[in-house]
Amino acid sequence: MALLYLVRHGEAASGWDGDLDPGLSDLGRRQAEQVADRLAPLGPLAIVTSPLRRTRETAAPLEARWATEAVVDPGVGEIVAPMEHAGLDARVAWLRTAMSGTWSSLGAEHHAWRRLVVERLLAVPADTVVFTHFVAVNVAVGEATGDDRVVCFSPANCSVTVLRNDGGVLRLESPGDQATTQVL
Repeated sequence: MALLYLVRHGEAASGWDGDLDPGLSDLGRRQAEQVADRLAPLGPLAIVTSPLRRTRETAAPLEARWATEAVVDPGVGEIVAPMEHAGLDARVAWLRTAMSGTWSSLGAEHHAWRRLVVERLLAVPADTVVFTHFVAVNVAVGEATGDDRVVCFSPANCSVTVLRNDGGVLRLESPGDQATTQVL
């Protein structure tokens, strides 16, 4: 029975309409230090992170405290808009629509992405801290609670959502702090 500590990255230096892979803002760096302080007594545990800058930068303070290097796994990365290469405006428009809907209403590519996130989390063999993204946390919480909405939970930056792998089934132990995320 592995516990999964899903950490949404700290505040990004840019919104979804400004940069595909921003790093952290000054506030985001402070949030990363605070979540490292909070999690440090639990470990050292394994650390997994999305390859995107904001998650890598959020994981860095905990990696330093535990003197360990995170495993970078694209399987816990951010959802990709189908028109990602069409420009940031098209991306924001798609995200607005997708995030207000259900997984059932999205296409096969996003069903496969959702399944990959769940499979990656269920494959974790021991207690692990996973630095990831808003939608990926929603995938895990939705899977654990049977909720088909793309956004069923609004994890705040650097919130810690705890799930348990209960014999191949995700169970929600405790949701992280919630906040409002807007697609501008």
